[in-house]
Amino acid sequence: MNRLVKIFFLYLIPVFIFFALLFSKTGLFSKITEIKWFYILSLSFLVSYFTTPLVRLLALKIGVVDKPDERKIHQFPTPRLGGLAVYIAFASVVIYNFQFSLELKGVAIASTIVMLTGFTDDIFGLSAKIKLLMQIIAASIMMYYGVILSFMPPVWWGDILEILITYLWIIGITNAMNFIDGMDGLATGLTAISLFYISIVAIQTGQNYVMFLSIAILGSSLGFLPYNFRYSHPASIFLGDTGSTFMGFMVSSLTVMMGWATNEPVKAYSMPTLILSVLIFDMTYITISRIATGKVKTFKEWIGFVGKDHLHHRLSNLGLSKRQTVLFIYLLSASMGISAIVLKHGRIIDAILLIIQAVLLFFIIVILMLKGSNNINKN
Repeated sequence: MNRLVKIFFLYLIPVFIFFALLFSKTGLFSKITEIKWFYILSLSFLVSYFTTPLVRLLALKIGVVDKPDERKIHQFPTPRLGGLAVYIAFASVVIYNFQFSLELKGVAIASTIVMLTGFTDDIFGLSAKIKLLMQIIAASIMMYYGVILSFMPPVWWGDILEILITYLWIIGITNAMNFIDGMDGLATGLTAISLFYISIVAIQTGQNYVMFLSIAILGSSLGFLPYNFRYSHPASIFLGDTGSTFMGFMVSSLTVMMGWATNEPVKAYSMPTLILSVLIFDMTYITISRIATGKVKTFKEWIGFVGKDHLHHRLSNLGLSKRQTVLFIYLLSASMGISAIVLKHGRIIDAILLIIQAVLLFFIIVILMLKGSNNINKN
């Protein structure tokens, strides 16, 4: 009986809601479809929720399984390729509901390249140099279609600087999301939290197009999360590079597409920095730490280095369980996002003060992490 009840609530009811949302013309569900953001959120969630078990079966059938080793913290072989379900959900909802603008075409093509690169890496394995090259190509295509940071004077050196910073932002955030994908639910949850705040700012500024795209990925991430961050069991499937790089690329692309604060560049760049501050901090900290300790000496060594020195590893050294560590990082990211929402109606001085506050908060975390590392070394 318990099994039947579980099947009813976990599968039959969502199936009914899915088809009702998809095909209803009258009644309650037709009213829901008029609330566009809720409709997109629900539909993307359900597509991802139903597609994930199928992708898991595919990963098991073709043998794409992440096996434990000394560099990893999971204890059981776990299928990856979960990001394919997230991509399918996002792509199907966007194709079903949107007219493609020039910018969206660029993001769609570029994100698909990133996803396919991650998919190939999950199955066959790719060198870090090839993955980086494909990310550069994807970012180039996106910028060709007009998705590029714009804040410098309209002169040749200003254009070059905008291109370089766009490359740095897109590729940096894409890989930061990939690097932090080391605990159950961590990258998926951070993606969802980031997109939630991006959606809120889009609503505040009347940017409906960006809001709907953000919500489509938000729903796709939430539909995958129950399989990736379970209450009493390990994850049944991982994102893999297929998902973590795709999510990182989409989050970074949407922050570039967004108009954050017209004619106020300090505020405009402080807001996405706060929303994605956990990713930025983790990438910055491990880079400085690895160079300072001599673990990496060249760019080639940096892109190929794998270690247990990320934020989630160091928080675990403080005695937190894996679940507590993930929830701690969720709360940290949510707190930074609230600062960005408050800043929308703030002044430039508020932006400066909130960035300083974020730096001080992360500095406190660094002190705690170093203390945890010292305790481990003593033992």
